[in-house]
Amino acid sequence: MCGRFALSQTPEEVGAFFALDEVEDFPPRYNIAPTQPILVVTSAPPREPGSNRSDREAKLVRWGLLPSWVKDPKDFPLLINARAETAAEKASFRAAMRHHRALIPASGFYEWRRDKASGQSQAYWIRPADGGLVGFAALTESYMSPEGSELDSAAICTTEASTDIAAIHNRMPVVIPQAEFARWLDCRSQEPRDVKDLLGPAPEGFFEAVPVSDRVNKVANTSPDIQDRVEPRSFDADKKAAPTGGGGQMSLL
Repeated sequence: MCGRFALSQTPEEVGAFFALDEVEDFPPRYNIAPTQPILVVTSAPPREPGSNRSDREAKLVRWGLLPSWVKDPKDFPLLINARAETAAEKASFRAAMRHHRALIPASGFYEWRRDKASGQSQAYWIRPADGGLVGFAALTESYMSPEGSELDSAAICTTEASTDIAAIHNRMPVVIPQAEFARWLDCRSQEPRDVKDLLGPAPEGFFEAVPVSDRVNKVANTSPDIQDRVEPRSFDADKKAAPTGGGGQMSLL
């Protein structure tokens, strides 16, 4: 799953990459966590004929999708990820997959390689090898409470990890290529089956994985140095120190 990501580019860079007319000012964010506000890009309402304004818009929503049909949010789990393989059939995501597809601007995401034998883990900052932005496939929903308050929310679509990331975790966010943004966001003419081909893993080599310290585990740690490279944990060393350790040092990096 994807439980943390970052967005460090400027609003101007985000606007240019996603072809937006305007993006409200926001600071760099290096440790975005579930339930926090996140930026999403969606299709804009139909424009007047002849308008030269973008057909996309950006807005803030809560990370953690809440379907419109939920009766009591307190009794409903926090849906931060949606499995791309089954989203079109699952009750929690079916309507959003058909009517409310979106993009989440990101600089990369964090994942943890966990060693079951030792109970230890190594955090990784996974970013585009060439730098820059990516657009995660996302689903959004608007929930109206009985009292009349409205909550916009989103989940990140995930898929099987590419072969070079699978050594860390078996899932990764779906990355929509920039050339396919329009097709993914077009919920008027593109049904879920028409965009299914976009839901695979990123090509091998697209991302690079940087070992980072476990400071990223705490939501309160939001400074850019949480992305600094560290010496990756050696699970072989854990094994020597304790009989319950296991696994070899990761060969990916």
